[in-house]
Amino acid sequence: MSQPARHVIAVCGLHFEAAIARGPGVQTFCATGAAIALLPELARAAAGCAGIVSFGCAAGLDPALAPGDCLLADQVLWPGGSLVPDPRWLRALRERLPAAHGGVLACVDDPVASREEKSRLWAASGARAADMESHHVARIAARHGLPFVALRVVVDPAARNLPPCAIAAMKEDGGIAAGPFLRSLAAHPGQAGAVFALATDARAARRGLVRARALAGPLFAYLP
Repeated sequence: MSQPARHVIAVCGLHFEAAIARGPGVQTFCATGAAIALLPELARAAAGCAGIVSFGCAAGLDPALAPGDCLLADQVLWPGGSLVPDPRWLRALRERLPAAHGGVLACVDDPVASREEKSRLWAASGARAADMESHHVARIAARHGLPFVALRVVVDPAARNLPPCAIAAMKEDGGIAAGPFLRSLAAHPGQAGAVFALATDARAARRGLVRARALAGPLFAYLP
């Protein structure tokens, strides 16, 4: 008789998120946006794991959420579809992270960069935050019949515009490309203020991710 799977997968959009997620019994995969769905090794690993968590940063849509605030999604919503995370796993995480917010997580294919875009998405969907990975992760979990949860921490709040250089620096493998970032900043030095604000927000988000990961504990509180 085969033994039940004893590890979970954490899927992240950025390398630093994956570094925070790692731990005993947690296998991490990292890619930005739709590149998640193209990782054959993730599909293979999903066949032998106990569950999948989408872990990392998100853009704030609800003005009440600040950088570093944690969202445990009650629903993952994308154009044309939605998925409700596993209620038992979600309940276990909420017990570990009592200060985490609930609500809808909107999933998009491109960064929600401007205040206006964030406001429109919030009004249209009721979602409190947005990311580019969780819908791909949710669909992979559904295909394999696995429980799924999304734990995301706000980085850029609803009132913040993302500077173009930050978007230019994003790589599909979850890394940061210094060249495009510096070229964009040199061409448009007026972004410097927004870059400084984003760096401050990112420090708060990192602290929030570290805190959430520590509170979630082994296997992200997964219950077999």
